[in-house]
Amino acid sequence: MAAMPKPSTQQQLQRLVEWLEHWTPVARAPDWSALAFQWRKRRVLGTEQAQLVAVRRIAGIAPEDLLGVDPQKAEILRNTEQFVRALPANNVLLTGARGTGKSSLVRACLTQFGERGLRLIEVDKADLVDLPAIADQVAERPERFIVFCDDLSFEPSDASYKALKAALDGSIAAGASNLLIYATSNRRHLMPESMRENLAAQYDAEGDLHPAESAEEKVSLSERFGMWLSFRSFRQEDYLEIVAHWLARFDLDSDAIVAARTEALQFALQRGSRSGRVAIQFARDYAGRRGLAKS
Repeated sequence: MAAMPKPSTQQQLQRLVEWLEHWTPVARAPDWSALAFQWRKRRVLGTEQAQLVAVRRIAGIAPEDLLGVDPQKAEILRNTEQFVRALPANNVLLTGARGTGKSSLVRACLTQFGERGLRLIEVDKADLVDLPAIADQVAERPERFIVFCDDLSFEPSDASYKALKAALDGSIAAGASNLLIYATSNRRHLMPESMRENLAAQYDAEGDLHPAESAEEKVSLSERFGMWLSFRSFRQEDYLEIVAHWLARFDLDSDAIVAARTEALQFALQRGSRSGRVAIQFARDYAGRRGLAKS
């Protein structure tokens, strides 16, 4: 029996390409009917693929459910409405105390303006290097996109730090006109600051202060956001007002809400914070315990 001829090198390469095409999933086009997306990455056969994945179950919240942050709420809703109307608008940095509604305010913008064409893209800090790719994907779309990065902070070695600086202001490539960046952080300047940097500041002969170059570098990123919104810790009255609001949402009457005040303060004391997040957690716990007792 005659031996089978060996396949040529070209045939072997063709078979290898066909095998790779079979086992490598093709990135699907985003489902543009969705209101929100996540930028996700995965490794396939040693290569990294990234795509916009539609979010089907959105953790939405209405602007009227956010209490104690009225000035900040008015500012971000105004800026977002300008953006939705294709008017000039700024990138936004929300900084301050934890649990005060920074992330919830961004999600409330989607609730408010989703029907008018606003879309939200959630991006992890490590993936900010992909901002140009995201901008390219949405540049020709009629919708208005907010790239949302939650709990943003950097170390000096982070590659995404310089990528975000360039995307905000400084890259030679123009960004998409239908895209803004909204970010939240507990740090005003997004990077840790050391006493050494403050000691390195210089005074000239006329007494003018010249910060150290490392400090200037850290401030330069936050300055590229056109709008800064600062959040403070809630007062006791603010905290109790938020508790009452959510207990009413859980169908408790006014007498039950008044009776819950002492427990609400004890709950906050145990957690060391009178934040909106703690208020909602207490309301869930209290309403759930009452419902369990009744049943």
